[in-house]
Amino acid sequence: METGIAIETNELVKTFGEKRAVDGIDLRVPQGGVYGFLGPNGAGKTTTIQILATLLRPDGGIAKVFGHDVARDPEAVRSLVSLTGQYSSVDEDLTGRENLLLLGRVLGFSREQARNRCDDLLEAFGLTDAATKQVKRYSGGMRRRLDIAASIVVTPQLLFLDEPTTGLDPRSRNQVWDIVRALTARGTTVLLTTQYLDEADQLADRIAVIDTGRIIAEGTSSQLKASVGSGALHVHLNDAADRPRAIDILSRAFGDEVFPGSDPADVTGRVDDRSKVPAALATLAADGIALAGFSYGQPTLDEVFLALTGHTADDAEAAAQTNDTEGAVA
Repeated sequence: METGIAIETNELVKTFGEKRAVDGIDLRVPQGGVYGFLGPNGAGKTTTIQILATLLRPDGGIAKVFGHDVARDPEAVRSLVSLTGQYSSVDEDLTGRENLLLLGRVLGFSREQARNRCDDLLEAFGLTDAATKQVKRYSGGMRRRLDIAASIVVTPQLLFLDEPTTGLDPRSRNQVWDIVRALTARGTTVLLTTQYLDEADQLADRIAVIDTGRIIAEGTSSQLKASVGSGALHVHLNDAADRPRAIDILSRAFGDEVFPGSDPADVTGRVDDRSKVPAALATLAADGIALAGFSYGQPTLDEVFLALTGHTADDAEAAAQTNDTEGAVA
């Protein structure tokens, strides 16, 4: 394994019955910074993380963490990594302080060392005022911050963050993002799995896009957006009821690459020829469709995902949630 590579996999495979949750994944994650692992629920993100963290054995291929084979030398891997999963792993009946003190003692700290480390983490994660409250009284954002604090009582060389902001409000998500940035600034490599395209765009130095157990693209956010080879017109309607007509008009102008946004009043179209944009906007106005605003620029990661897979990340997530087997091995 090359110097400077935190994770390397070659033809990594994991099956559950007839389901190939991980289907020949090749990864090369450099040390330092945040590497984004982007895909909807059921794509294979969590299964890959569990293999790399030695919680699952691969059924094929090779996976190494800092040069240590996860199957042959799991103890060495475990000494270098930490994992924060999708759900709270702390004891809800204990206080935040008690959770961190307990972990410190279990990990071999003296009483004084555990107290000092606990105080440092509570302050760094903005939890000092809530230190004596039971965790079950914490908000979702506070729990996630405590989860991450618990995972770095001993600072790992590699931290797996598996969808750390799922279910959080925007303010709590931003707080978690700040924590991730602070960790990498101190030298920890972070492998971040997420189904939120804007999260990968905000945090990741490089991104691997995974769908149905396979890596379908890899690169920086800018490289992935450039790979689409077109710009994008984003339209925000005054009246969401006008969206079907707007989609029809823009489809006639730009072709089939027009789709609704997550906001009911949003429509986005991929544009190969920017000279068509003024005419399309004029047609919307002539048809009585009022716009609250519009923009033309580089495509978003959501549009990249659509171009690569033929569906949006939201559509893929919804499809995965209807498949019990897919959800079980995500």
